Amino acid sequence: MHTKTLKELYEGIKNKEFSSLELTEHFIKRIKKLNNKINGFIHINEEYAIKKSKIFDKKKSYNGGIPFAHKDIICTTESKTTCSSKILKNFISPYNATIHKKLLQANFIPIGKTNMDEFAMGSSNEKSIFGPVYNPWNNKYVSGGSSGGSAACVAARLIPIATGTDTGGSIRQPAAFCGVTGIKPTYGLISRYGIIAFASSLDQAGPIGKTAEDCAILLEIIAGYDKNDSTSIKIKIPKYSNYINNSIEKTIIGIPNEFITNLDDNIKNNLYQALNIFKNLKTIIKYITLPNIKLSIPAYYIIAPAECSSNLSKYDGIRFGYKYENSLNIKDLYSKSRSEGFGEEVIRRIMIGTYVLSSSYYNEYYIKAQKIRAIIRNDYINAFKKVNVILGPTTPTNAFKINSKKISPTEMYKSDIYTCSVNLAGLPAISIPTGLINNLPVGLQIIGNFFKENEILNLAHQYQLNTIWHKISPPQFIN
Repeated sequence: MHTKTLKELYEGIKNKEFSSLELTEHFIKRIKKLNNKINGFIHINEEYAIKKSKIFDKKKSYNGGIPFAHKDIICTTESKTTCSSKILKNFISPYNATIHKKLLQANFIPIGKTNMDEFAMGSSNEKSIFGPVYNPWNNKYVSGGSSGGSAACVAARLIPIATGTDTGGSIRQPAAFCGVTGIKPTYGLISRYGIIAFASSLDQAGPIGKTAEDCAILLEIIAGYDKNDSTSIKIKIPKYSNYINNSIEKTIIGIPNEFITNLDDNIKNNLYQALNIFKNLKTIIKYITLPNIKLSIPAYYIIAPAECSSNLSKYDGIRFGYKYENSLNIKDLYSKSRSEGFGEEVIRRIMIGTYVLSSSYYNEYYIKAQKIRAIIRNDYINAFKKVNVILGPTTPTNAFKINSKKISPTEMYKSDIYTCSVNLAGLPAISIPTGLINNLPVGLQIIGNFFKENEILNLAHQYQLNTIWHKISPPQFIN
């Protein structure tokens, strides 16, 4: 059962090949047996999942009953939501996130929460109080971050589908490193209500699955307007899975020159191999320019920490979060609670964010970064006047070794070079697996215009119909 796609599992339940209970127990058994190899799951709701699957089977509706997992940043009442941080180590939400409510209404079965970089701040999933997530293809390498737990669990076939969040590439980058499919939707397409905030103008949830078709099915369920989220967009949500079989003939694909300049030769060759597939499908390849894309990393690493500094200010030991018990005074309470509750990377970003928001530097850094953000967005808008989609590598390299970038945080930040501009612009993008280099997966990123998820899912699905990379599994997780 673990080798089947989400669509195949739907059909299996509908055709009574297996029940939801059998499916749920199968995946729970796999998690217990194999999770220690990757450290992907951190909270497992076995009793709750079994109970929900039994209830589903009694309904005899045969529409749903599929197990799934949430990244540990999405609030649910049935399990802890810790953001993989000491400061929220024992937090159980009194309410469900909108995304969770929608999945429950669609009869999905929540099995548990997946590991992540603390408060979604990282590109390797090494920054977690529960320890790093190991790449299922080679446990000496990172899974990518911050949604590394979700991507690794889907790749290892411990779960059919999972949610992630993407602030600067945190769905797409781990999807690329682990050899699965992950989509970051247009900003505002999915409600952020009940998703613990990192950077509110950049965060967006999305699905991670084996295939583009799986992601399309889940996206139909979780997308849509929510009055509880002021940034939610009120638009009609199409049935994305109806679009994926459309012909992509004459689709104009833009390749930014900036994406291939100084690109690693192995990644470049992989990109050109993918382009050949699209050429055979009679798309039109056009080279374009995004002249200000080089500014996306510095702009992102000013804006995101600034918003993080503001969002995380409430975790002070009094209102929310871990509380230091032996404080001398109120100042000591704040200082010790936050310094002991937060990890090194979170503290680094809070400090940077506080600095750029200070009265002396607000105009010089934060306002300037927001202006650059607008310029980057305009570059994309102008590009989409000439092309339908934009295509390039998801990451500059495939997965790197654990602890290899520990000394230099800025080297880690460069992992987001092809992804964070999409968040700054608010655009949708998907990463799909396109091969192996040194037995580690490589990802291709397809960027769409605003609310054109159907177009990028269509392109991704047509590529997957003509390749095998989404079908292969890490050798130790095949059986």
